[in-house]
Amino acid sequence: MKYRLALFLGLFLALGTACTGTKEKTSMELTNIDSSTERSIVEKIVRENPEIADTVTLAAGVRQAAQQWRERFGTKEDFINFCSENYMATPERRRELFNKLSVAFEAMWGGYNKMSVELKKPMHLDGDPLTAVDYIFGGYDPSSHLSEDLYNNKIAFTTILNFPFYTLNQKEELGNSWSRLEWAYARMGDIFTPDPPASVKQMVADAEMAAESYIADYNIMMGRLVAEDGRRLFPDEMVLLSHWNLRDEIKSNYAAIPDNLEKQRMIYKIMLHIVEQTIPKNVINSSEYEWKPYSNTVLKDGTVMDVQPEGVKRYEVLLKQFRAQQAVDKYSFAYPDAISRAFDGAMQIKVDDIESMFTEYISSPKVARVASVIKERLGRDLEPFDIWYDGFKSRSSISEEALTTKTKEMFPNAEAFDKSIPAMLLKFGFPAEKAKELGDAIVVEAARGSGHAWGASSKEYLARLRTRVPKGGMDYKGFNIAVHELGHNVEQTISLRDVDFYMLNGVPNTAFTEANAFVFQKRDLQLLGYSSSNPEQAKMTELDIFWGSYEIMGVALVDINVWKWMYANPDADANMLRDAVISIAKDIWNKYYKPVLGGEDSPLLAIYSHMINSPLYLANYPLGHIIEYQLEKFYKGRDWAKEVMRIYSIGNIAPQRWMMEAVGEKISTKPMLED
Repeated sequence: MKYRLALFLGLFLALGTACTGTKEKTSMELTNIDSSTERSIVEKIVRENPEIADTVTLAAGVRQAAQQWRERFGTKEDFINFCSENYMATPERRRELFNKLSVAFEAMWGGYNKMSVELKKPMHLDGDPLTAVDYIFGGYDPSSHLSEDLYNNKIAFTTILNFPFYTLNQKEELGNSWSRLEWAYARMGDIFTPDPPASVKQMVADAEMAAESYIADYNIMMGRLVAEDGRRLFPDEMVLLSHWNLRDEIKSNYAAIPDNLEKQRMIYKIMLHIVEQTIPKNVINSSEYEWKPYSNTVLKDGTVMDVQPEGVKRYEVLLKQFRAQQAVDKYSFAYPDAISRAFDGAMQIKVDDIESMFTEYISSPKVARVASVIKERLGRDLEPFDIWYDGFKSRSSISEEALTTKTKEMFPNAEAFDKSIPAMLLKFGFPAEKAKELGDAIVVEAARGSGHAWGASSKEYLARLRTRVPKGGMDYKGFNIAVHELGHNVEQTISLRDVDFYMLNGVPNTAFTEANAFVFQKRDLQLLGYSSSNPEQAKMTELDIFWGSYEIMGVALVDINVWKWMYANPDADANMLRDAVISIAKDIWNKYYKPVLGGEDSPLLAIYSHMINSPLYLANYPLGHIIEYQLEKFYKGRDWAKEVMRIYSIGNIAPQRWMMEAVGEKISTKPMLED
């Protein structure tokens, strides 16, 4: 007991030091509440409530509330009285407050989430051309003032006082002994860490929307591409979004179809032009010109045109994201930069641990052994784009044309996919009642861009599956992506509606929802009537997961190191950033990928659109692959639909604790490297 008390005091003292360190003073620092006042408040509350047993949590709540109390909220005396009047001294009163706050937060977050969904519909859904008003509403955050309002009306301080914040280190030290209710209390403590003002939050929303708009409208007109000898390799109507659709087209050309290798090489060249920003700006999202990617020649009506490259637009958009996060930094005492917010905060795993795990994996001798299998299967030396080798999947031996014919017939529009969700879940083994419940909780909409899954924030509202549906029906690539997004929606719905406390809704980080999406996606052929029980293919699936993890881990390392570079060079311009991104991508490629795939100094790892519109998110994908692999090993021989329902109702506790409860072991690459 003495050890536990000392541990609590040490951890909260460390937190207090981190929160009130020697950084230059800013407008958010507090000058009217000192440490002696904090001690006197604790003594006063204990004196008035001698039944209090947990004085450590009380002291932490007082300290954290004091750290965020500004003069505009009241005097020192006002703060003393506030704490005395609003601290819930008994477990019963604390639980009652927790219940009331939970109901209110669900109502507010659910409502604001619904507003965001509606305001962003023109940006996200297929429809009329976008106007200036659509961009304005799409970039507007209706909840930008909510946090400020909750501080002003003291709800935030009531929450902080009674449910203090725990750092990642504290959660890892203490969480194993917490009950479900204690975990829910800790999650409530995550809500009101220092928040930037509305103007800064709007700056972040503007930067995110600018990036999303840039990426969502970055199409390559494949039918206008011309080989150096004048041949056209792609259908006239084919339009591919960078980078997702370009990557998927490379994957689809591992099937035995005409000109497959030549198509892959041309797409690889296009990707290099995008990363290096040598792509002619006239060919982006325009069918007016023909383009020869190898010579980088643009023609119109057979005449060579003098056109300008895109330049640094891609990196201007990324730099705007960085500037917005810089503005947030000075308001974030617990996680003082975007990297720590993304990993310690959102991911709940330290960035050094992620880098160590990924580096160990991609430098494993197993990589070369798997590469030799791919080389043998292809009958040629590997090339850089083979990082997306797709031949381990069962569908790679099936004609994509045949699959597309089937998916177009089954899903002529988004509504058809929507109506089919219960039947698809039945095929996956979900009970009929649960399949209907999930189907009713998910709505499918035709996306303007590549699509995404958008969960609800309240049990009263629906999760949304946005997927691209071309004219004439859903092609196979679109179907495969839609099944991935369905996996997200199923997780989002279960982890919201089936958890015991609203504050535990969700999963520890997005890697866990990615894992479920991967599990769904790999079973897509089962939904089209093809058997997925081939033992040989099960072995190939393991190789597919291994190779996919190798691919995305390098991309994630580029993403992380780019942000480290930006923080080390905060005054850099877009030209400097472009050069740095290319250099970082080349360095990681040469060290971990060139020995396997060739292509010295290839910047291919920097092609991912996530680096631009979802910075520091990419690490969730390889972590998702690791978790997926562990889940799949656990599902073997079990009713996987039943286990999905159980596992994703665990909710949002610490990642390693979640894995222990889910499959009985912590997150680790060892199972993949050992098999």
